[in-house]
Amino acid sequence: MLVLTRKAGEGIIIGDNITVKIIETKGGTVRIGIDAPGDKKIYREEIYNRMAEENKNAARWDINDLDSLCTDLSMKSSNK
Repeated sequence: MLVLTRKAGEGIIIGDNITVKIIETKGGTVRIGIDAPGDKKIYREEIYNRMAEENKNAARWDINDLDSLCTDLSMKSSNK
């Protein structure tokens, strides 16, 4: 991990097209601005981690759920 010290108004450049600028420091918090191309996804870490966890949970499945779905579909087909 690269650790840098920056003051308000200073920034860093990541690659050729991402700039992170320190906007303000106040009371133990730091406001930053990020200038990046529109195709780059930028998330707060806690939001990203929550999305990753929800995706993992959504990818889990239980064979009983599949059996139930097959039964439901079979019943719908036979009622036609």
